[in-house]
Amino acid sequence: MANTNVPDAVGRLRAALSHPAAPPLATAAAGLVGACYLWDTDPHEPGGLLPRCPFNWATGLLCPACGGTRMVYDLLHGDLTTALHDNAALLTVGLPVAGYLSARWLWEGLRGRRWAPRMSTRGTVAVLSAAVAWTVTRNLL
Repeated sequence: MANTNVPDAVGRLRAALSHPAAPPLATAAAGLVGACYLWDTDPHEPGGLLPRCPFNWATGLLCPACGGTRMVYDLLHGDLTTALHDNAALLTVGLPVAGYLSARWLWEGLRGRRWAPRMSTRGTVAVLSAAVAWTVTRNLL
């Protein structure tokens, strides 16, 4: 006798994965996994388990993401001063903005609504300009 519950289970799984809260929850879970991986992997030490940044490999310069990885490692270990040194711009501006956007995305998803922030062309240019300016400033200091 065939199990007729399999199509029902597949349908329930499909419905759960298409719920508006699924993407932000999956993103939060991936972030938690990344934080657990980073906990024992010190990005300040060369030859660790983290792959080398392609930008750093090609240019020898530090990109904002490199400082962001070191900043998160320091925050996980409770070292706010070193985190501020590693990437002050991301810590003081980027992290609060990302936190707000993530919380809003999750809140709307849990309420059953899909939400995606929209940024104007001016906003995109401003964010990219700030990233380039921070990259230049960080590598000169």
